[in-house]
Amino acid sequence: MELGTVFAVTAVAVIASLATVFLRDSRLPVLALVAVLAASAVILLRLFPIFQTLWKDLSQIGGELGADSSYLELLLKIIALAYVAEFGAQFCRDAGQGGTALKVELAAKLCVIVLALPIFGAVTS
Repeated sequence: MELGTVFAVTAVAVIASLATVFLRDSRLPVLALVAVLAASAVILLRLFPIFQTLWKDLSQIGGELGADSSYLELLLKIIALAYVAEFGAQFCRDAGQGGTALKVELAAKLCVIVLALPIFGAVTS
């Protein structure tokens, strides 16, 4: 499953990249951004089942280890947040919006700190 997904994601990315190169030099350069957006949506949709499987498997492992499920859930949320923010920031950079990408990254970092506060509290008490 993962190998096929990697091939599919790579194919979509390469096709979108080539389309973007040609569209930027055309009369309708705005279509380059549309191509990147469409490719990003297709890639996310293709990866969604893998994220679901990963979430389920890690939750199961945490349950088997007897770990406090709230901490495992926080860890999984932080990991998901980091990936989503990275994807969003890279999309902003692809669109030529480096400043917006930095703000996405800042927002993600602040959210990680807020999500991690219960862990800090547990460690310090």
